[in-house]
Amino acid sequence: MLMRFKDSPEPGMCAPGAENKVLHASLRIGETTLMASDGRCEGKPSFQGFSLSLSVPNEVEAERLFAGVADGGKVQLPLTKTFFSPRFGMVADRFGVSWMIIVAPDAQ
Repeated sequence: MLMRFKDSPEPGMCAPGAENKVLHASLRIGETTLMASDGRCEGKPSFQGFSLSLSVPNEVEAERLFAGVADGGKVQLPLTKTFFSPRFGMVADRFGVSWMIIVAPDAQ
């Protein structure tokens, strides 16, 4: 689901020129619903100091998701075997959001 500010039934919810920014979005990833918004359309977004984490059941799924997130982004730590997981990697997506992808240790 995606609703832009210009599609809101209440006019004037954001600053002029921000009509195409996201008022509300939701998407499903497996059994999880991720919700997002451009908020109040103020300032410049900055994705620093945190990472989102995706825990997957196997190495094949880790490879698939890592490749998808890395498309247009920047690999920070290649997907590799670690002492805590058979596959772990870090990547920033094309929007600059950092992701950690890990095969759940108990899934193996």
